[in-house]
Amino acid sequence: MPPAIPPAERLLNLVIALVNTSGRMTKEQVRASVAGYQDAPSDDAFERMFERDKDTLRELGIPVLTVTDAGHGDDIGYRIDAEQYALAPLDLTAGELGVLAMAAQLWQDQSLRADTSRALTKLRAVGAAPQSTDLVAGLAPRVRSGGGAIGPLLDAVQARQVVRFVYRAANTGEVRERTVEPWKLLARRGGWLLVGRDRERDAARSYRLSRVEGTVRLVGAPGAFEPPPAEELAAALHPWEERPERVATLAVLPERAGAARARAVPAPADAPDVWSDPRAAAALAQRDVVHVPFRLDWELAEELVGYGDAVVVLDPPSVRHAVLHLLRTASTLDRATVGGGTDG
Repeated sequence: MPPAIPPAERLLNLVIALVNTSGRMTKEQVRASVAGYQDAPSDDAFERMFERDKDTLRELGIPVLTVTDAGHGDDIGYRIDAEQYALAPLDLTAGELGVLAMAAQLWQDQSLRADTSRALTKLRAVGAAPQSTDLVAGLAPRVRSGGGAIGPLLDAVQARQVVRFVYRAANTGEVRERTVEPWKLLARRGGWLLVGRDRERDAARSYRLSRVEGTVRLVGAPGAFEPPPAEELAAALHPWEERPERVATLAVLPERAGAARARAVPAPADAPDVWSDPRAAAALAQRDVVHVPFRLDWELAEELVGYGDAVVVLDPPSVRHAVLHLLRTASTLDRATVGGGTDG
């Protein structure tokens, strides 16, 4: 005996049949020709199955019409109103299509790229201006791939299942295995981020997926932990929330730190007069003064450390202290770093 057709497939078969019928289909015709209804063991079972399917389609917004034969009032058939069911023609402006393209470009992970690419291809096919995405070229932010980690972590967050993975810490370079109760996945500032409770430390931590090495393994059964209290989750997410924009003043060697220079802005009205500070004289010798907008001290510090001695932070002191902290930590990789809610 062939296996029974799943309900979802039977519903789809019914939709296809009712859309393509030239006039209407009676119940008898549905039972005889639509795959899935032959599985009904009796007339009563078919009646219940068909009525339930009709109600389901109508709840989904599919206009299933009841059509009565003009000469025989008891001869009832069904069809789907093609005009009501059809999707209205898409008339996207260049700007609207560009915004959709920019949103799709956020999803650069391999597991999602194919779907977004197909969607954009279809949108461009119906758009009035196929080249309209040029309007936002260079403006679209990109979220770096979460690699093979993102799929298992999405499942684990939803199922409340503990995960285990090898992680390389940003501030120490230490590589070790982590066992984590995953709370939330975020896309923040160009990368994927996992927020959860580190079981060994018994504290909330955050992990960048780009620093996960190897595979993410699911540990134990689903529902192994309760969601965190709202205030605990808010505290864990706080370091990643947007902050008001500020401006840092940097002394940069010529032709160095190109990415920072590209974001440079004019000196704000409240910028400190670095030239009046005698301590800055040595730093300013043969350097350019560059003003760069930023939101988080540690985020800008992580970027500036990568430039080595090409950049000296003149202001604000909080960013300078963050840079010095990272440099001191890097010089003592054998020591454990204490503090901070992230393993960034």
